[in-house]
Amino acid sequence: MARTPALDLVLLITVLLGEDMRRGLAAMGLTETRSHVLWLVGTTGPATQQQLAVETGLAPRSVTSVVDALVGSGLVERRPHPTDRRAVHVTPTPAGADLVAALVAGHERLADQLFGDLDDGAYAATHAALADVAARLQVLVAEEGS
Repeated sequence: MARTPALDLVLLITVLLGEDMRRGLAAMGLTETRSHVLWLVGTTGPATQQQLAVETGLAPRSVTSVVDALVGSGLVERRPHPTDRRAVHVTPTPAGADLVAALVAGHERLADQLFGDLDDGAYAATHAALADVAARLQVLVAEEGS
């Protein structure tokens, strides 16, 4: 049996989610990269720019530019690191925290719109299948990168 119809669905979902995300972020004045950094510091707590580079896969210089833009927008600020005088923590401002709260609410709303009508068994099966696809794709991407 051909497996390409399932791949075609995954590709369609990827395109649709990407379009929806870019449109929603643009309405908030954010790019994908800026929202990723803001999401990280807003949901996991303050981080150094080096930590953000590792988490995002961006070059340190790129992280500096992204953080500069977020600082300029009033969404994050740089604060002294509590234990390392050479480092700074990037942390959301109140406006940034409000925007992260809106992002989290949108994330939860979309999850409910996509999966809320599934009974527990159907949700568990869907989650397991998607987790398996994601794990397989991570392995393939890692192998191609080596």
